[in-house]
Amino acid sequence: MIYLIITIVILTALYFIITAREVFGAEPKGERLKRMQQSGHYKDGQFQNLSHTPSLTEGYSMPGVIYNFFFAKKDPLLKPLKNIPSIHTDLAALSKDEDVFIWLGHSSYYIRTDGVSFLIDPVLSGYGSPFKYFNKAFAGADIFKPADIPHLDYLVITHDHYDHLDYPTVKAIKDKVAKVILPLGVGAHLERWGYKEDQLIEEEWGGSRELKNHIRITFTPARHFSGRKVKRNVTLWTSYVLETPTKKIFLGGDSGYDTHFKIIGDTYGPFDYAIIENGQYNDAWKYIHALPEDVIKASIDVNARNIIPVHSSKFALALHAWDEPLKRVTSLGKEKNLTILTPMIGEVMDLNTSDHHFRAWWED
Repeated sequence: MIYLIITIVILTALYFIITAREVFGAEPKGERLKRMQQSGHYKDGQFQNLSHTPSLTEGYSMPGVIYNFFFAKKDPLLKPLKNIPSIHTDLAALSKDEDVFIWLGHSSYYIRTDGVSFLIDPVLSGYGSPFKYFNKAFAGADIFKPADIPHLDYLVITHDHYDHLDYPTVKAIKDKVAKVILPLGVGAHLERWGYKEDQLIEEEWGGSRELKNHIRITFTPARHFSGRKVKRNVTLWTSYVLETPTKKIFLGGDSGYDTHFKIIGDTYGPFDYAIIENGQYNDAWKYIHALPEDVIKASIDVNARNIIPVHSSKFALALHAWDEPLKRVTSLGKEKNLTILTPMIGEVMDLNTSDHHFRAWWED
């Protein structure tokens, strides 16, 4: 019993020592915590999804999922056998008059439209975890680094998971960022990392802000969760509607399928572009990460003319083959006569044309 108590004490002390590091961020407190507690989406000390959202699908257990993740036979193509095809575009050299989308791998992408620049969920450190030895990026998918990022009008964060809110990247580009758009509670992390309170545009679902050049961003629901430590959902997760004088773009963030997509489509659609998560899925956690068939349903619900699938091809966070998400979503999209756009990492996509042509680069 004495040895058991000593072991528990040591492990507890190690947990607090490790999680005190900057990479783990900070807990919301003060006025930020009061705002959270006043939110209609905050209950019993945590944020809630619009629908009941269990961590695992019915019929699955956490021990079983953990066992499969670590000990089950892996797909031989869990990771690519060759470098991911990519193009290293000089972001700083792009004309300010161009309206472009550039995928940087996983859920990181750069948008310039109507003279304003946005960088969404940048993870450019080469790994998507609190420790650089875990969850390393695939070769070829990690060609963009923080030094490649030009001055930004807006850094946009959808939630605080490590594969979306990357401490090394966000810290490194701090002096290049004018404003940060992020969901309620997440600002505590950035303030600890040196960002100023007046830089942060921090809202909950339904909040809307006027940005530069008559652009408006609205915080809309997603079906997911949050957390950088053991405790979950102490900060909010979100999707966004970006409305400019020339186009409408849906920034989906991470989300399982639910009724919110139809609500967003009916309220704000149709969209010129919808950027939707497609990858790192499993039937066991389909409520919080969309399956490819869910991506198609969500795209139809939001009424998107063009769909850009992201959240794949950089990290192995699930057990499917690395190229399965793109194979399945493009095939399903073709069946429904949808326009699925699949640029390579770093490939410049013109947002002002309807004549898009991208090859199936994952077949290389």
